[in-house]
Amino acid sequence: MSSSTVILVEDDNDLRPALTQALELDGFSVDAMASAQPAIDAVTCNFDGIVISDIRMPGLGGMELLKALLAVDPSLPVVLITGHGDVALAVEAMREGAYDFIEKPFPVQQLSAVAGRALEKRRLVLENRVLRRELDRSGDLEGRLIGRNPAIKKLREEIAAVADTDADVLITGETGSGKEVVARALHELSNRAGNPFVAINCGALPAEIFESELFGHEQGAFTGARKTRVGRLEFATGGTVFLDEIEAMPFDMQVKLLRAIEHRQIEPLGSNKTVPIDVRFVAASKADLFEQSRSGDFRADLFYRLNVITLAIPPLRQRKDDLPLLFVHLAREARARYRRELPALTPSVEAAILSHDWPGNVRELRNVADRWVLGLWNGFGAQVQSGDAQSGSLPDRVAAFEKATIAAELERNGGRMRETYEALGLSRKGLYDKIKRHGLDGGDGG
Repeated sequence: MSSSTVILVEDDNDLRPALTQALELDGFSVDAMASAQPAIDAVTCNFDGIVISDIRMPGLGGMELLKALLAVDPSLPVVLITGHGDVALAVEAMREGAYDFIEKPFPVQQLSAVAGRALEKRRLVLENRVLRRELDRSGDLEGRLIGRNPAIKKLREEIAAVADTDADVLITGETGSGKEVVARALHELSNRAGNPFVAINCGALPAEIFESELFGHEQGAFTGARKTRVGRLEFATGGTVFLDEIEAMPFDMQVKLLRAIEHRQIEPLGSNKTVPIDVRFVAASKADLFEQSRSGDFRADLFYRLNVITLAIPPLRQRKDDLPLLFVHLAREARARYRRELPALTPSVEAAILSHDWPGNVRELRNVADRWVLGLWNGFGAQVQSGDAQSGSLPDRVAAFEKATIAAELERNGGRMRETYEALGLSRKGLYDKIKRHGLDGGDGG
């Protein structure tokens, strides 16, 4: 059964083909049936269509059909065709959950208009279900860190291995690569998930309030300290502290942070008492802390204390085979936010995406996906093409594009090989050879 199907249930052998022809002339795909049971058998909760049925039929009538269909999916639009004397029955059907009813005799245009509205409602319902499933998946690592590239797979495996521990972690990665996404995954996949996740941007805090923000202060500890304030480290007890841009932390604060990490206790400003803290520290840096520690710009002892477990996020330019897949994922998120249709990902769009080096990484890609969904493709094309050209020889660029296109098509087809090689115009063997050459997942072999 094709997508967006209208199931037409009508026992009248003259009216059924006439209505079928009229709907098909208006562009609908129609599956005509003479009785109710085949319609019940055909409909599932994922059925991408609607049902139009006569209300009076031998055997199972329209009311019984309505109840059976709504038992399968309460959101399925069911339109009932009624005779002149059946209006009261049709009103009852609306109370029972029917989408609409049409009273005989009716112009075909009226039936087509109702069918069109019902199909649009069905499309939105199914689309919202997909989005909800994607949101539900967001708790999983594959839903948070999209990609099939070996580097991103390794990162997911590393996160899974250390998430449910109390080990402190250092996350490294370029601007916009998703360091906070990784930090939140570490927190939300741990036994600390029900407690606070406190994010501190070390590059945004003024140096003069840094100590007070982290450790808190007592009343009167300094001018303006009118009351006692709990610091962020104490507030985060039981949870996770995320220290973003830790390379920007003032040098004199680094030794105090080191002491807090090593002893799991702090001393608020103006207090002589130590306060125990039960937190996990996750730090992130876009800089090379090893080099900064060697040059004296970052404390070496703090670096080695944080460097027990390091998670490195690969930049997008090193996993270009993931770009189409990630772009579509971000575009779907944008579609949900802006309530717009999702444009088709054409080969020219993929080529433009692959030709850019994405210095802003996922953050930049998300901005471009937003503009694309909003219909600003011309600006997107100019923006992408004005960036640095993809590095490497022409054969390397062609190979990267081929790999990304095959990976994206496999993703669209759920890994089904037959649909993929037919869509790409390849033979089965040709697709298998390319998958092997590019080191891609081999799908389901179908």
